Amino acid sequence: MARPIARVLTLLELLQSGGIRTVSELADRLNVDERTVRRYVQQLVDLDVPVESVRGRYGGYRLGPGYRMPPLMLSDDEALAVLLGLVAGRRSGLVTATDTAIETAAAKIRRVLPERLSRRLDAVLGSLAFTDPPGKAAAPEPAVLLPIADAVHHHRPISIRYTAGDGRRSERTLHPYGVVAHSGRWYVTAADLSAGEDRTFRLDRITGVRSLPGSFEPSVGIDPAKRVLTGLATAPYQHEVTLRVQGTAEQIHTRLPAGVAIVTELPSPGGASPGAERCCRVELRVERLDWLPAVLASLDRPFVIERPDELRGLVEAFAERLANFAAKAPS
Repeated sequence: MARPIARVLTLLELLQSGGIRTVSELADRLNVDERTVRRYVQQLVDLDVPVESVRGRYGGYRLGPGYRMPPLMLSDDEALAVLLGLVAGRRSGLVTATDTAIETAAAKIRRVLPERLSRRLDAVLGSLAFTDPPGKAAAPEPAVLLPIADAVHHHRPISIRYTAGDGRRSERTLHPYGVVAHSGRWYVTAADLSAGEDRTFRLDRITGVRSLPGSFEPSVGIDPAKRVLTGLATAPYQHEVTLRVQGTAEQIHTRLPAGVAIVTELPSPGGASPGAERCCRVELRVERLDWLPAVLASLDRPFVIERPDELRGLVEAFAERLANFAAKAPS
């Protein structure tokens, strides 16, 4: 697509977003001078796009009321980004729509694309393979996600109906801080006024959301993503594991991500040489221990098991099995 035409379409997109746009603002967004902006506006007018000129100190350009967007026009990069986003979002569980909605959205996009571009995109999608299995987690309903996101944005309290993992149902009043997507699931982190503490809730377990009157002032410096990861890592499980691992937090998180383990770098002991490697304390809460020996082996860092003793025995047995496998001669 020729560059001037692309800029004219970008101008139309800017005006389509609503409000009055000043000439200087449009010139900055399009990276052209103000005279060129006026020429592009005239080109839109010549195409029967009702661009209105607003005079005065805060004047500029706006679209006339009732104007409908022309047929969708996407560049190759834009069309590929949209369709790949739909496909990847469906597989990862991050698209808050049914499979039918995703398929119809993709079909509508294909219908308005030039045949040449549509064929090329079909070839890309047809040859695309994913190494990870599709996400099995249910995406949240738009009727749940949208009001919660709106409450986060405007600092409004909400009431939710929630079903916990053990099947218990409750109604809770929240001051929501943020919505977080992690590993194919969606969460809201909030101050739970019913329990008097900060909590994290899965959106797919929320069956109803009701906005409450009033507003709240969120605490300064809240990081919703960090709160969700910390909440997942500290949730009550059958086994509490504590390790000391030689290495940096970044090295350890390659095998034990933040949603699984809390990694704290320990201060260097007195008298340690300047080049000595750092040591970290690693804390996990897990239902089973049998998968940890293989993870620790793949980490390939010196470690000490502080607790539980049961894990020490599992690691010794795992090491013995590996040694026996390695000692076997080929038949």
